[in-house]
Amino acid sequence: MKGICTPRGILIVDDDGAITETLAVIFSKSGYEVRCAHSAEEAIEIIAAWEPDLAILDVMLPRMNGIDLAMVLKANRPKCRLVLFSGHHGTQALVEEAAKKGNMFEILAKPVHPLFLLEYVSSLFAEPMEVMA
Repeated sequence: MKGICTPRGILIVDDDGAITETLAVIFSKSGYEVRCAHSAEEAIEIIAAWEPDLAILDVMLPRMNGIDLAMVLKANRPKCRLVLFSGHHGTQALVEEAAKKGNMFEILAKPVHPLFLLEYVSSLFAEPMEVMA
């Protein structure tokens, strides 16, 4: 259980360093504890030792994609909320494949304005967590 003084943790995963660094600055200045990864594999190493409250995942990552990473997060950190975003056309096929396996994800279209993302994340924390079957 998070204490009142403990900031919510956000994991940002994108292979574009400019995106991770920009979002890290914005979320850090807004009072969040932020950790960044540039690959799904790096993100898995981070969540082995730290439990984020929310993960912002790029769908199109090298090697393991963001949707597969989201499924790993759901399995290992079920309380972690997920925000996926992508600017690639191939994303829809990945979303449909995940849905066949019972994993439903909403994907935000890149480019996502950082202030919109900040407001979107705040609204997610305002909602009660869904119980996952």
